[in-house]
Amino acid sequence: MMERESEEENDRESLIPQNAGSNDVVKSPNQRHRSALQIDFDTGLSGASRILNNKRYLLAIFLPVLILILYLTIDLKKLFQTHIPAIKDLGGSGSGSGSNRMRESELQALYLLKQQEFELFKMWNYTALLNKSDLNSVDNSSNFVNSSSVNHTGVLQLEDLKSRVFSQISMNKRIQGVLLSSHEIEGFGGLDENYTDASFTSWNRCGKVDQRLSERRTIEWKPRSNKYLLAICVSGQMSNHLICLEKHMFFAAVLNRVLVIPSAKVDYEFNRVLDIEHINKCLGRKVVVTFEEFAEIMKKNLNVDKFMCYFSLPQPCFVDDEHVKKLKGSGLSLSKIETVWKEDVKKPSQRTVKDVLAKFSSDDDVIAIGDVFFADVERDWVMQPGGPIAHECKTLIEPSRLILLTAQRFIQTFLGKDFIALHFRRHGFLKFCNAKQPSCFYPVPQAAECINRVVERSNTPVIYLSTDAAESETGLLQSLVIWNGKTVPLVQRPTRNSAEKWDALLYRHGLQGDSQVDAMLDKTICALSSVFIGSSGSTFTEDILRLRKAWESVSLCDEYLCQGELPNFIAEDE
Repeated sequence: MMERESEEENDRESLIPQNAGSNDVVKSPNQRHRSALQIDFDTGLSGASRILNNKRYLLAIFLPVLILILYLTIDLKKLFQTHIPAIKDLGGSGSGSGSNRMRESELQALYLLKQQEFELFKMWNYTALLNKSDLNSVDNSSNFVNSSSVNHTGVLQLEDLKSRVFSQISMNKRIQGVLLSSHEIEGFGGLDENYTDASFTSWNRCGKVDQRLSERRTIEWKPRSNKYLLAICVSGQMSNHLICLEKHMFFAAVLNRVLVIPSAKVDYEFNRVLDIEHINKCLGRKVVVTFEEFAEIMKKNLNVDKFMCYFSLPQPCFVDDEHVKKLKGSGLSLSKIETVWKEDVKKPSQRTVKDVLAKFSSDDDVIAIGDVFFADVERDWVMQPGGPIAHECKTLIEPSRLILLTAQRFIQTFLGKDFIALHFRRHGFLKFCNAKQPSCFYPVPQAAECINRVVERSNTPVIYLSTDAAESETGLLQSLVIWNGKTVPLVQRPTRNSAEKWDALLYRHGLQGDSQVDAMLDKTICALSSVFIGSSGSTFTEDILRLRKAWESVSLCDEYLCQGELPNFIAEDE
């Protein structure tokens, strides 16, 4: 009330005194100009009328009238409209459906944010692991990438980091999409839109590795007529023998001799798994012959004129008495076995072409040098993609045409273009690996974790499993290999079913059920995969890598199982 009375007293002081003349009004210091809406009243009006003469009361009276007129004549919605998108009810006609949809979206966003937090912690732990790892401790025998590649380990680490950053960018975009999904924001796509930035579209985490086959160092294989080198391979199983055979081809090229493939009476039936004639076609001349062809050429004169041993220890030529009996049983007569130098299979020395020429050059028609699986001659040259010999094909030693076609049909039936191949060596591997430093035998749960990481990086949710493991191990592994909350199928070749036609070629040619054919079929499927996980220390894996390099199917995501990790538990020695 006091404030109100004070306002009225001030208002009265602003009114024109009753006895003031016109000149007084002009000269008055408190003079105010008349409003265009001011009405003149007689000086004899009452106090109530004088209050109506106050400008504030006039404004209070006329302002609502003015606002009402403007409201009726002007579209204020258009006048004050901005470009802020309106939030619309997308959930239905009910008044609460929009808020429910928004709440649901926010809960989804919170869940995704939690996932992103977890992934960021994984990235942090990963960088810590990289800091502790010794980059120089990479296994020199790794053949996943061309040996001429610069800092292979660094490339893989960089690509892995890029993959994780890429994943978090995509996750962030998904979170944005979920939060805004309950609003119709102009220019913003729906949840099904690919939120990946255009700058990432050309990047492939598991891209193929350029093997630079055109830049390989090669040697011409031009054998002298009627000069032969008899291949002898005794160590290990088929994979070891294929590597031994490949090295024998290099020796034959250096010594300018035709290579004689071992007899099936002494070694494996190579003609069932390899295309022998393919080798001759690739070089455009006769460089290899089967033992049967050799026997036909030599007629009754099946002699090894000079038997020179590459290895002297633990026994000359790494050939035992039983194998000597088999050689003689195939119709061969052997000269005295001699050693040309001291060489131990357990500690082979690095040798050069010059060394080989100095010790094994001979004018004899038929020579043998024993098993050379462990020979270390011109390692980088021999192990390069495509091999050391000049030829017109991708590789000289490869699966037969029947096996290659069968592998392709299996992939078309069960796997499709993008799949991971896993060679999971287990039988006899526990003792073998634990004798090595470090061990290469991993508990199944740890192996599953390593596989899951490769699945995540490659974004390829199907795995071809090549293994000799028991069902108890593969069953546990299957239950633990999970991606995006779903179990990733581990596909193995099924038993023969006449309703399936993918293996019909092998069946028609009598190759069905041959263990060596099955092994080569497994290798071929693995060699054609998008990503390969191998078993460190296994020659089966090494032969797959040889094919992958030659066929240029090696990817940046290829690796040995749990590469760079130690088994989290190792049993004691006997």
